[in-house]
Amino acid sequence: MGNCIGDHRQGMILPPEFYRRGGVTEIARELLGKELVCMQDGVVVSGLITETEAYAGVTDRASHAYGGRCSARTEVMYREGGVAYIYLCYGIHSMFNVVTNRKGIPDAILIRAIRPLHGLQLMQQRAGVPHSPDRIGNGPGKVSRILGLHYSESGIPLTGPKVFIRHTALVVREEMVQTGPRIGVDYAGEDALLPYRFRIEDETIHSLLQTL
Repeated sequence: MGNCIGDHRQGMILPPEFYRRGGVTEIARELLGKELVCMQDGVVVSGLITETEAYAGVTDRASHAYGGRCSARTEVMYREGGVAYIYLCYGIHSMFNVVTNRKGIPDAILIRAIRPLHGLQLMQQRAGVPHSPDRIGNGPGKVSRILGLHYSESGIPLTGPKVFIRHTALVVREEMVQTGPRIGVDYAGEDALLPYRFRIEDETIHSLLQTL
């Protein structure tokens, strides 16, 4: 696997321009290894993004915006990239997504998993059970719960002060990334097979964290 080269942009918050590009799958891949940070009442919790899924707007049968659908819930997806789309799933889980592309193009990226970097104790309290660091954020519902994010905050900007994503000292190389079909989108027909899921395996995550 080799050593990871440090990123000179470490700690810099991703600018709006990062999200306002085309190519939702490329952005989903680039988010791996970035740090998702949430601040509330002066307390910081954060995690390394380790798994994402891309949803390609109106042409993607797995997307909430497929065919141009737009509702009070999904109108956030049509805003200019750089805001969060957080929706309620099964009446229980808040699912955190990153909106990308230009205004009117509803591309979004689901953050499926994170590995805690700061605030593990608070994350464990929010989870309600003493999960280990490699399991506490291994699912999209868990991500929002341990970060303290709620679907009522949908539309919040991703440039702070409460929520932002920033560069780390890591560079995730192509050979470190596993690509495959998304989870739980069988209803999308052929689009369910698209290789729009990107993740870093546990063994690689452990190696990467040792370089931080």
